Amino acid sequence: MSGTTLRPGAARVVAFLPGETTTLLRTLRAARRRVHADMNLTRSIMLFVAAAVFEIGGAWLVWQGVREHRGWLWIGAGVVALGLYGFFATLQPDANFGRILAAYGGVFVAGSLAWAMAVDGFTPDRWDVTGALICLAGVAVIMYAPRTG
Repeated sequence: MSGTTLRPGAARVVAFLPGETTTLLRTLRAARRRVHADMNLTRSIMLFVAAAVFEIGGAWLVWQGVREHRGWLWIGAGVVALGLYGFFATLQPDANFGRILAAYGGVFVAGSLAWAMAVDGFTPDRWDVTGALICLAGVAVIMYAPRTG
């Protein structure tokens, strides 16, 4: 890139040589792809977390309504939450239903343990934690491994 040094605050005019323009465009395109990929990854993870909250929360509400005799209002709220959970998979950037649900299984395992800790005072043992970490590693491989084509 060629240009002149100006005093601070002055406008800078930069002239590009033909080869530099191509290199700059490639760099900008690569940066845009990385940002887009990062946004898709962040969106995907947020959708998995939201799905976990609605599915696990919905199941917990039904459990509370039935097993803890809290009534139909709890059961109804659980059914609504479970119904809403079903929509989160459709919002994932990946279009493969089987892949999304397979990966979500790992999120469900880890999320269920986290829910039990936060809401029910459950303390997981090392095998619970190990299993959850293995499941999350599976999620990462299924959803985010580089693929061709």
